[in-house]
Amino acid sequence: MTYPTLSESYYETVCTAGFREDGSWVRIFPVPHRLMKLQEEKTYSKWQWIEVDLVHRPEKDDRPESFRIRNIDTLKLGNKISVKANGWSKRWEYVKKNKPIYSNMSELLQLAKENKLSLAVLKPKQIENVVCEKYSEAKMAEHKKKLSDLQLKYNAGLQQTSIWDDANHLNEHFKFAEKIPYKFSYKFLTDDGKWRTLMIEDWEIGELYRNCIKDGDSEQIACQKVCDKYMKIAKERDVLLFLGTIYKWQKMNGTNPFVIIGVFYPPKGTSLQLSLDF
Repeated sequence: MTYPTLSESYYETVCTAGFREDGSWVRIFPVPHRLMKLQEEKTYSKWQWIEVDLVHRPEKDDRPESFRIRNIDTLKLGNKISVKANGWSKRWEYVKKNKPIYSNMSELLQLAKENKLSLAVLKPKQIENVVCEKYSEAKMAEHKKKLSDLQLKYNAGLQQTSIWDDANHLNEHFKFAEKIPYKFSYKFLTDDGKWRTLMIEDWEIGELYRNCIKDGDSEQIACQKVCDKYMKIAKERDVLLFLGTIYKWQKMNGTNPFVIIGVFYPPKGTSLQLSLDF
């Protein structure tokens, strides 16, 4: 899941990407996940199976993997694939099942340009570092204004469009997610010989920064801890990157419409052990 973002129609949303049982990719968007947390029976976590009625609406998003929830009442929560009890290998099975693991970013960019895919697994040849950049004051001011407007709308109980076609998920205890004032990116090399820097939009990296701040760290120390952890992962684990395109960037034929929506980092040797088991 991506870190929550503000939405004019749905207040706050995340994008969820996952695998079907056959291993194929699926994107579910928009999902007001933190609003759903107010109804525990509708809350799912990462690496958890869910069953839900989806619909593809190409007039709104024509990327081949993109779906919307047709009926939230059909959502059923299943088992979680924990990292315990050989869980990394079980996760690995679905990461590689019925899909290629790319190592050439140029190939992915061409496929996205042709709208043949918008989600992919990428194995970087080398990760050089983690780049931390602070958002501009103008960007933060823009977010603050949008948040203020949405908060007034939410508090007033107004809703022009609801993802569930009702107002049942409004709750007085809901608080909008904090805007992280920094963006973090991996700089990496792939088999095409080109270095690229892609932003990591995974919820985990935003929560790591927030937890550091909650523990009393300064922004500078919090940023350093985030960079240190993700470089430690890159050095000590078998890292695969889950990539997804930003819709408007893909439709505008942007130079690189991809962001990192998840970092998969099993212990070294997990993929080799899995291959030996078959």
